[in-house]
Amino acid sequence: MTILNRRDAAGKFLNACDKCGSTLLGYIGIDTIIEQMRKKTMKTGFDFNIMVVGHSGLGKSTLVNTLFKSQVSRKSAGWSRDEKIPKTVEIKSVSHVIEEGGVKMKLTIIDTPGFGDQINNNNCWEPIEKYINEQYEKFLKEEVNIARKKRIPDTRVHCCLYFISPTGHSLRQLDIEFMKHLSRVVNLIPVIAKSDTLTPDEKTDFKQRVRKELEICGIEFYPQKEFDEDTEDKSDNDKIREAMPFAVVGSDKEYQVNSKRVLGRKSPWGVVEVENPNHCEFSLLRDFLIRSHLQDLKEVTHNIHYETYRAKRLNDNGGKRVQFDQQM
Repeated sequence: MTILNRRDAAGKFLNACDKCGSTLLGYIGIDTIIEQMRKKTMKTGFDFNIMVVGHSGLGKSTLVNTLFKSQVSRKSAGWSRDEKIPKTVEIKSVSHVIEEGGVKMKLTIIDTPGFGDQINNNNCWEPIEKYINEQYEKFLKEEVNIARKKRIPDTRVHCCLYFISPTGHSLRQLDIEFMKHLSRVVNLIPVIAKSDTLTPDEKTDFKQRVRKELEICGIEFYPQKEFDEDTEDKSDNDKIREAMPFAVVGSDKEYQVNSKRVLGRKSPWGVVEVENPNHCEFSLLRDFLIRSHLQDLKEVTHNIHYETYRAKRLNDNGGKRVQFDQQM
């Protein structure tokens, strides 16, 4: 809404709304709403739930720990000799409250051990899709209660990081099938894991090949073009889409490089610095996921994915009050 300056009969300036014609005779304080929202958020905190999917050994836990600079994800480096590989995909979640600058965030990491580790991986995405929909169902159940809670616990998955093996060739059929099914119900963000195993040329070619395959298969990852709100959004998101999938490296080990301590992975040829944009795209992923699009991930989850689920449930029930399973 544009405010125009106009003179009154006495020659004083008056602020007038160009659409409604209302005249502001002085300062109201509308602009304080941002500060009010900030204070409320700092008091209550907020939830952010991130799912990581990919077969074992791709560094999922390490990358998440690197993203949030703390041990927030379970540590697993594959399966030990004494540990049996699960026969089906398991869903494991761990929650932490982390605080920075007075802002509290309840962070939940949902891991999927067993995914892609079987001889027969047919339909191994089904337990993951079922889990995501169960979280929508829990939220819907709370929402339609007559005496519902003032603040509904939000366990819905706001983001799914899908880890692609750095083969340098093409996507596996399992990758395509998983992303095809899950992109319909969650914000899907594909990443190329352990990208330091690829040369710069191999990395560029592989990223282009993956984007092309996703386009051919009709798989849309976040941020989807149809959800761009304006030209500024489109411009910013186009740059992100052109850079995806992010080729990343995660590490919780520090090394001395040029008199500085840096997170990195050591090789016979030197240290791959995790936060150096010339070495990998970890910093792009972190900035995108946390610093610029975290709130949008939550809004798209609520306004698009959850609303789609909610509308279907109500439609399937003929618009009547939804009956819930007592075990939910």
